[in-house]
Amino acid sequence: MRLLVTGAAGFIGSHFVRELLRDRYPAYAGAEVTVLDLLTYAGNPANLAPVAGSPRYRFVHGDVCDAALLADLLPGHDAVVNFAAETHVDRSIDGGAAFVRTNVLGTQALLDGCLRAGVPRVVQVSTDEVYGSIAAPGAFVETDRLDPSSPYSASKAGGDLLARAYAVTHGLHVSTTRCTNNYGPYHFPEKVVPLFITNLLDGLPVPLYGDGLNVRDWLHVDDHCRGIATVLEHGLAGEAYNIGGGTELTNRELTDRLLAACGRDGSFVTYVEDRKGHDRRYSVDGSRTAALGYRPAVDFDEGLAETVRWYREHEDWWRPLKARAALR
Repeated sequence: MRLLVTGAAGFIGSHFVRELLRDRYPAYAGAEVTVLDLLTYAGNPANLAPVAGSPRYRFVHGDVCDAALLADLLPGHDAVVNFAAETHVDRSIDGGAAFVRTNVLGTQALLDGCLRAGVPRVVQVSTDEVYGSIAAPGAFVETDRLDPSSPYSASKAGGDLLARAYAVTHGLHVSTTRCTNNYGPYHFPEKVVPLFITNLLDGLPVPLYGDGLNVRDWLHVDDHCRGIATVLEHGLAGEAYNIGGGTELTNRELTDRLLAACGRDGSFVTYVEDRKGHDRRYSVDGSRTAALGYRPAVDFDEGLAETVRWYREHEDWWRPLKARAALR
């Protein structure tokens, strides 16, 4: 079994690869894993260091938009999982071109390459943000209309639609996963959980958008990757699968839990101007993925405490990243 994992030097992709090479997913035990990553600002070879010595691991530095590279690389692989993406909403608001290039054109190049190489299975990793906002107590199902609000989510929706089009038009066996907000170790510290943890560990304030009442469902990266492995094994061509964590919190509730976990109080919270186009609430119905055998297993409070411990113990990982990106 040979798997190609794109964008796997980032947060979620690197976790998936580490778990693959530790044989955590029985269907892929013993698999050889090729990683393709451009190593942009959020791609970090240190994320893959724990498994880089494996004889089953190969790293290729390259661009998912490079059709010639893909034509050379893809033949012989039994499955492809596409994590390659620009993902930070704030960055997409400042400039959407890079998001369209990687998330739309890169997805098209990869799907076309998989079709030409005869790759039997492909998973396109997406996000619940493609649905837009939903009022409580509703939850999105996979057949709901895509209604993205940011350049990031619009570009991911474009990739989702391309995946379905390649399944319907060409018969490519590609499934799409749509996850809720992830947290866990090795998370680049521009995102809310690692940014807030590292700020609080350093005694710095944390910036909370708007009134802090936007709602997100929180999913541990380990659960997310198990969900992806489940869809890779059992998902149907052309179908999308929601992967949720079952813990909906307002951003203020999340902040309060992070304050408690880091031993800080409310004086460390600074309310800042709200993000443009900030969706009020995300929520997905995970019944379709549950029917494949997936259930989230990580208790949120335990997972959050473990994540805080990881950042306490790995300052050598996150401090250079924050300094280089001037993150506060």
